[in-house]
Amino acid sequence: MAAGIGGCARWGAEACSKSVVSRPNVVLIMTDDQGYGHLSCHGNPVLKTPNIDNLHAQSVRLTDFHVSPTCSPTRAALLTGRYNVRTGVWHTIMGRHFLRADEVTIADVFRAGGYRTGIFGKWHLGDNYPFRPQDRGFDESVIHLGGGIGHGNDYWGNDYFDDTYYRNGKPEKFEGYCADVWFDEAMNFITADREKPFFCYLPTNTAHAPFHIAGKYSRPYKDKGLEYEDAHLFYGMLANIDENVGRLMKRLSQMNLVDNTIVIFMTDNGGDPVGGPDEFNSHMRGSKGSQYEGGHRVPCFIHWPRGGLAGGRDVERLTAHIDLMPTLIELCGIKKPQEVKFDGKSLVPLIAGEGASWPKRTLVVDSQRIDYPIKWRRSATMTDRWRLINGHELYDIKADPKQKKDIANQHPEVVKELRAAYEKWWDDVSERFDEYSEIIIGSDKQNPTCLVSHDLHGEVVFYVNQVKEGAPSDGFWAVDVARSGLYEFALRRWPRELDRPISGTVGIHELEPDYEGFTVTHARLKVADIDQTKPIEPRAREVTFKVRLKAGSTRVQGWFVNHVGNGRTYGAYYVYIKRI
Repeated sequence: MAAGIGGCARWGAEACSKSVVSRPNVVLIMTDDQGYGHLSCHGNPVLKTPNIDNLHAQSVRLTDFHVSPTCSPTRAALLTGRYNVRTGVWHTIMGRHFLRADEVTIADVFRAGGYRTGIFGKWHLGDNYPFRPQDRGFDESVIHLGGGIGHGNDYWGNDYFDDTYYRNGKPEKFEGYCADVWFDEAMNFITADREKPFFCYLPTNTAHAPFHIAGKYSRPYKDKGLEYEDAHLFYGMLANIDENVGRLMKRLSQMNLVDNTIVIFMTDNGGDPVGGPDEFNSHMRGSKGSQYEGGHRVPCFIHWPRGGLAGGRDVERLTAHIDLMPTLIELCGIKKPQEVKFDGKSLVPLIAGEGASWPKRTLVVDSQRIDYPIKWRRSATMTDRWRLINGHELYDIKADPKQKKDIANQHPEVVKELRAAYEKWWDDVSERFDEYSEIIIGSDKQNPTCLVSHDLHGEVVFYVNQVKEGAPSDGFWAVDVARSGLYEFALRRWPRELDRPISGTVGIHELEPDYEGFTVTHARLKVADIDQTKPIEPRAREVTFKVRLKAGSTRVQGWFVNHVGNGRTYGAYYVYIKRI
């Protein structure tokens, strides 16, 4: 066993609680849309990431580490240790990114184990009760809403600089670039209390589009001729992330916390192919969203000097996001929640250098991105050697890392074995696919609450530009009425922080052109067995309905309709609900 490995895991949680050893802190950094090849330590010929390279050189590296091919699914699996589809998360919009309310998160477990818990950056697992970070075990949260800055959920007008984010659910104005804010807030959280250990989750929204970054970061890459679309901006965002990782490690060192802080660096899915067909991807096939290797194999470095996780060492066995929660629980000596059945395994034996006894395993990742999952859709069934794609293509990943040659016909017995493993997996994880993760309305935990088109089941509008353009939106929100009573519903085109009439136009910034306004005459609300229509008064900001609802599950729908013109119907992009 590696020297010092295990920390609290060696002595157990009881010993830790009695301060026989000092429990390690945890910093979990996860960047957005940064692929395996978007690091200079992984061979990128253009990008320079000296601070992450330094962390890589001093860490245990999981070189065959896999996540889900897109944002929310990875976050759900990471935070629960369970396959994302099992938790109700298989999309990034449409209410299928809500983490089921009965799932136990890593923050729940660490808080119960005596840790301070904080998240700073991108949550993307639901912005309404009971899905918010403060509902899921986090003591402190500073986040943007939705799946990215510029999504309809987020505070209107945010553009990565000097934005309004949400601290523990309340809007607050910040100065500076978004990623700088996340790291600043994380460091403030770390320094706020030296008496208790901390779990700090730092999932940046960068380098996700839109590609906004100060010129000092992007200009060096433009000067190098990296001008394919927005590639120089994307690389500039990655350079900023690297700078912030350096700032964080320096702060931990200044506070004498580096030795006993577990620092994990990883990314949420394969890279954005913003550099075009010649984008460096460590010679893997596919990119973000793909079932091929480049869509879900990502960096993962674990650094913990006191625990023996330092010095630079590769672990080549198959591992995944679902493994990190059980691993951290064991490393930190926290009591494992008895009611939770993890899909992942603690990696402590592997990272301790005991890989010879590590059993063979089969893992599955897929990219559904629809309202209801489809069997075999964009899936990869994986072992250390094999990749079965969509149930019928087979690749020997050791001999053919670029996945160029489908050899399914040459190895029918392997295909049969992996198909059987997938079938067993599907039968297990699909038991609750028919359920909706319902937004709770009328609860004291969040009253009023706002439903946003980003989250409805149906035809979704999720970018603010789509809201400005009056893009089609139609569908329903699945809700749970917390208690019977009188409720007020306010249907709006624009969010309340933007004081514009339903028929008005707007640009995000003053210099942007206005878009064509709605020409509508009536608003319609449908909830439970109630279906009401009201005229829209001139210059009205919203149309309100007061209705009595019974407690329990139901659906909400809202529209704006032109009854005297072309009859066109627009979905209400924002519906504010208050129990009176």
